[in-house]
This record gives sequence, structure tokens and C-alpha cells, in this order.
Amino acid sequence: MDINNLDLRGAVMYKMHGSSENDIRDTIQDAIVTKQEKTLPGLGVLFELLWNQSNPQEQNRMIEVIHNKLQ
Repeated sequence: MDINNLDLRGAVMYKMHGSSENDIRDTIQDAIVTKQEKTLPGLGVLFELLWNQSNPQEQNRMIEVIHNKLQ
């Protein structure tokens, strides 16, 4: 496997394609509960989907929540 050509976004999208809302919720909750480092890239891809579909007001709210949790 050539790590330089790994399409992580594509792999996550392929794996999650066709997932129900409950499947997506379970995936996110499992990643958070288990605290496995290997799930972080997948959560990043899901966050990217959310971010790209959010309007500027929603994006600002996400930034505010994250910022407040990091203080």
C-alpha cells in the first residue's frame, strides 16, 4: 500500500455511503466513547461534510462552541 496515494476521504465516504441516520449516530458515538485514535480521521471527514453544508452563521456557532470548550 502506497500511503502517499491513500484517499482517506474517499475511503470514509465509501464506507459510510448508504448509512442510515442511526448508523451515522452510532459511528460518531462509538468513535467518541472508545477514544481510539484511528477514528479521528473519519470524524474529521464527517465534520468536513457538516462544515461544507453549513452557512456562515452555523459555522460561527461551531467555532464558538469549540473555542469555549478549549478554554
